[in-house]
Order: sequence, then structure tokens, then C-alpha cells
Amino acid sequence: MSSILSVETPAGTVHATARPRENDSAVFDLGGAMRESVHVTGTHHVRHWDQFTAARACLGPVNAFEDTAPAEALPRLARSRTGYRGSLTLYRDVPADRPQVSVYPMESAAGHEPSRVTAETLTAVLRACAEHVEQRADFPQILTASRERDTPALLRFLTWSADYHRSSAACLEGKARASRPALRAAVTAWWTVACWFTSQPHPVLLLMLANRDESLAREVDVQEWLGPYCLTEAASELERARNAEAEAASLRTGQRKRRTVRRPKTGTPTTVRMEIA
Repeated sequence: MSSILSVETPAGTVHATARPRENDSAVFDLGGAMRESVHVTGTHHVRHWDQFTAARACLGPVNAFEDTAPAEALPRLARSRTGYRGSLTLYRDVPADRPQVSVYPMESAAGHEPSRVTAETLTAVLRACAEHVEQRADFPQILTASRERDTPALLRFLTWSADYHRSSAACLEGKARASRPALRAAVTAWWTVACWFTSQPHPVLLLMLANRDESLAREVDVQEWLGPYCLTEAASELERARNAEAEAASLRTGQRKRRTVRRPKTGTPTTVRMEIA
């Protein structure tokens, strides 16, 4: 049975009628102050890519992260010919479990930014459709189907991400190691010039000793700062790598569990004993 939403927006009341659910999504046909449609599907939490708990609403009849809707099918105000692209993700944070919204930038089919009234109208309609789907009894089925749809691509990305962050950490650790001899060399050079200046003062030597751009004193400061900074950043990169690996492991575990549940049960072979008199 279809559901009809009435959404009050700055442009007027928009009516959104839900079509029968597809495997991983619901599509709403718009009427009133807006025309065309909105597509809602499940997606991962914006900060936890292995947790499929969020609803994503896209302007148009398709999942904009997988397909591109033709310009004529994009939502538009009732008295306008300009269609708009964009999306909104509705998710919840624990422990407060308050709804949070992340809005993907909206633009017209020609690449222009919408007016304030149009942007507020589009956002209100997207959020209303996402909230409606989130509260439906079949939302868990939409999330499960969405997880199955997105897991292969997420695993590829998370594997790349873990490798990238570990490579970045190794590079930063190398820079931290290199900064130690560079610091010793900079300090030695500064003291050498200081001795020269003491024995024979000269404006050029003074510039080399002063804390200014491209001076020896500035080089000492940079090298003192660089080592600890690189180590701190390397630790952050390693943490990002471990997080990506943990999320990938969680997604793989979910895949195995679903395959186990779907595996057909096979009957235990019956052993027939034949006795020969």
C-alpha cells in the first residue's frame, strides 16, 4: 500500500507518494509544489562504513551513487523547468540516538547552485522521504539489501584505504628519522656561524643566525618541530589504517554469515546395511 506524505516547504506543500518497495529502495513521486521523484535507499553510517544504519535520499528516480538520472527526470519546483541533483543522508549517533543529517551539495542539471528557497525546499523533501523510510517496518530489509549491494565496492575501497594509510605512515616515519641528523647538522652549522660572527661580526652572518625565513635558526626550529609532528601524523595514519582493516573485517564477517544462512540444508545420507544369508 502506498504512503502519501505532505511536506511543508518554503515553496509550498509538496506531496510525496511512495511506490511499492523495490529490493533495496523506495521511490516517491512528487506533486504539489514539486514534481518528479525522490529515491531512498539504505547506506552505511557516515563515520562507520561497516554499519548499515542510515537512509540516503537522492533527487531523481535512481540511486545517484550508482546511476545518473536524465535531466528531465530531476525534481523541480512546480513552476520551473530547472531540475536539481543532490542527496541527503539521515543517520543516528549513539548513545543519544538523535537524528543527524549530512547533505551532499545540490546543483542544477546545468551545474548552478540553487537559490536559498529552492535549496531549503529540496532539503525538506529529501529529509521527509528519508525519515518516512527509516520508520517503515521493511527498513531492515532495505538495509540488508543495501549492505549486500555495497559491500564489494566498500571492501575494495577499504583495502585501498588501509594500504594508502600504512604507506603514508611509513613515509612520515622516514621523514621523522631523517629529521634527527638534519637537526644535528642545522645546530652544528648555527654554532659554526655563531663562532664566525663572534670573531668577525658581519651583517650577512647576523642574518644567517636570526630567526627569519631561510636562516639557520629557522632551519633548527623547523627540524625540531618536524620530527615530533611526523611521528604524531604517522600514528594517526596507522590508526586510520587499522580502522579501515577492522571495518573491512566486519563486512567480510557479515558476508560469511549471510552465505551460511542461505546455504541449502542437505539431508544426512542414509546408510543401508545389506545382510547376505
